[in-house]
Amino acid sequence: MQATLNGVAVDEAAWRSVALTNYGHFTSLLVRDRAVQGLDLHLQRLADATSELFGTPLDVDRVQAWMRQASGDGEGSQSMRVTVFSRAFNRERPADACDADVLIVTATADTIATPAISVATARYQRDAPQIKHVGTFGLFRQKRLAQRRGHDDVLFVDGSGQISEGSVWNIGFFDDGGVTWPQAEMLDGVSQRLLQRGLGECGVRSTHRPITCSHLASFRGAFFTNSRRAFVPIDRIDDVHYHVVQ
Repeated sequence: MQATLNGVAVDEAAWRSVALTNYGHFTSLLVRDRAVQGLDLHLQRLADATSELFGTPLDVDRVQAWMRQASGDGEGSQSMRVTVFSRAFNRERPADACDADVLIVTATADTIATPAISVATARYQRDAPQIKHVGTFGLFRQKRLAQRRGHDDVLFVDGSGQISEGSVWNIGFFDDGGVTWPQAEMLDGVSQRLLQRGLGECGVRSTHRPITCSHLASFRGAFFTNSRRAFVPIDRIDDVHYHVVQ
């Protein structure tokens, strides 16, 4: 694993700031031969969240240059996480605008194929679900509870009973007409947006509508998608089983 802060090696003080002030946001992506699918969407996500959380603009050209630097020679596949936080953030006055810092961590990507998974639903909604923020305690706790129930991961259901998103992924459903996505508040994932764009270009229907647990049995199948795994089939949600062709 390698890490840089604003383009230079990370020092102890920077790690301390990240660890002690759990306020910031990030994007995770897969780099293949120095190329990233949906790079413009990742950069826009970082810019929008920086403005909302810190009240300052993000220099996306500089961030892209730091990402290029962090990818090194670009051989093979790498996982990359770009975290935006601020060493100048004042916990007593969080409304004050402050300059952002950019921490980039890279590691060798896991290339093992992911088999179909089983997920359990849980009544939970992340704070500010439209932001990919660093407040991850709740989602990992819910995933842990789902695994203790014998499942691989967790699927969130909001306070109104609508299915929203998985722990670190979006969900899509198959039916005879195409692909249906939940309409609840969620993170609008990069891979989800790329799939929606590609489905439209192929003439496949792709729509959003409210989905509750009572609708699960009406679909032919389900899958999860994120920037690390573009498509992973789901073979069971709670007691609803789907036929998966491997």
